[in-house]
Amino acid sequence: MNIKALRAFSITLSEGSLIAASEILHLSQPAVSRLISGLEAELRLTLFDRSGRNLTPTPEGFAFYREAGRILENLDEVPRIAAEIRAGRTESLRIVTMPRIAQTLSARAVARFFKEHPDINISLDVRARREAGKWLAGREYDIGIGALPVEHPGIRTQPLLRVRAQAILPADHKLAKRQELSATELVNEPIIRLMQGLLLRDQLDDIFHSAGVSPGQSCEVASSQLACSLVAEGAGITIADELVSAQIGLENLILVPVVPEKWMTFGLLYPVSQDRTEALCRFETVLRDVVRELAGQSPTLEVAMD
Repeated sequence: MNIKALRAFSITLSEGSLIAASEILHLSQPAVSRLISGLEAELRLTLFDRSGRNLTPTPEGFAFYREAGRILENLDEVPRIAAEIRAGRTESLRIVTMPRIAQTLSARAVARFFKEHPDINISLDVRARREAGKWLAGREYDIGIGALPVEHPGIRTQPLLRVRAQAILPADHKLAKRQELSATELVNEPIIRLMQGLLLRDQLDDIFHSAGVSPGQSCEVASSQLACSLVAEGAGITIADELVSAQIGLENLILVPVVPEKWMTFGLLYPVSQDRTEALCRFETVLRDVVRELAGQSPTLEVAMD
């Protein structure tokens, strides 16, 4: 594949015009246009709609743009990788974490590992659950940390931590002093829940459906952290866990366990047929130490058993 054409396409889409792309690439507009046309022919995809005065990205173009960005980012890393090999620093660990536990679990473990192993290079990425699985299967990362289950033929998983589902309430809410809450007691409250297709949305819906009730007024958001932020602003309540709510601070929030008990599992994700490196084994040890510490500090967290 012509990398120059790939850059021409990516810059044209991100900048919004051939003029801007030609200035960045120091090429004429016709030259940039030819590079893109050649890429379209090679891929057998229509990346831009040329029916109007301007180039308009097609749905295929947007989809390929996301992939092209990843490829170009990896290419930009080549000089750094070569420099590290020349310097004798070749051991590295690539980690991807899902947003729900990025700060409270993953960042804590990576920080400790980084201090204990200064000879190992680390990259920590955050991706949504549906994206992380794809990149892991493609061997873009050595290990993933996120919510289970993950059903993908290219990934194997191992349970790590269980967290109990809790109602997240504003600190001044009338139910904030309760020891436990059921779905029937929450059903008339404004509910902040995630959008369709997200795991925590399915888990929240299951809590209400199991009780034979359906929430009334609801607000749908794209992330569990945003749901907790809206709760802190007094917009309603949500159901999540303490790892999520801790990422925005607990000053304005109260957590009350849901009954009957519902537990959510987080775990490790690996590419199938992966070779286990010494760096990976060391990181797993640090991560499990952090999990045990967290579980020892809270009755709503526990170490998961296989």
